[in-house]
Amino acid sequence: MADGADDPSVHWVEPRLRAILPLDGFHLSNSLKKVIVSDRFRVTTDAAFADMVALCAEPADDRPTTWINPVIRASYDRLFQIGHAHSVECWQDGELVGGLYGVTLGRAFFGESMVSRARDASKVALAHLVARLRAGGWKLLDCQFITPHLASLGAIEIRQADYLARLYSVLAGGEGGATLGGATGAGAAGAAGAGPAGVAVPSPPFVAGDWGALDALGAAADLSADRSTGSPPGYVIAQLLTKTS
Repeated sequence: MADGADDPSVHWVEPRLRAILPLDGFHLSNSLKKVIVSDRFRVTTDAAFADMVALCAEPADDRPTTWINPVIRASYDRLFQIGHAHSVECWQDGELVGGLYGVTLGRAFFGESMVSRARDASKVALAHLVARLRAGGWKLLDCQFITPHLASLGAIEIRQADYLARLYSVLAGGEGGATLGGATGAGAAGAAGAGPAGVAVPSPPFVAGDWGALDALGAAADLSADRSTGSPPGYVIAQLLTKTS
């Protein structure tokens, strides 16, 4: 993270308490389900990665400054080019109004930033992400820091040692102690370091999740007429999120 958009340096942060969102614990409220099923937003993936990062970096009323500096933006762009970063975009009337992006390592996904410029846009993007990770075999979704917004959607906090144990288990091909998905830059960096006592640190190559598995499910659904969402329709997402593991 950087102290500001103009800060040329990057700081590595490793929280003592880590926020994760169990993939089988996403909270799909009735109101959010209605929004998703209505297809209020056109949802795409990897269609505007650089624009998504730029939108997340823009100042807002509740966040006058950003931690995303040019060095970080260039690094994420490179990760995207080599297939280790992804974005989920929400569009309304042809305008990018929200979404998220993150980094992937094996079957762990590290959510980096999320933004909303229209009501419920970030929630819909996160729901699509969780559905995509579940369909693709991911086991860990790291949200970095807990917020009331993330907690309302099912995110929880765990101790750093527990987080690292789950992360290393997922990278080694295990279940990580639970069905989870994702991580952030700090988590990805931690994966390359020394593990907690008694936990072997896995070495690459790691078993990767399948980012396109959800698209195959969408293609198998009854998609009538002209659909150009770039992601399965909302009812497919809602069905997947309400299935129990």
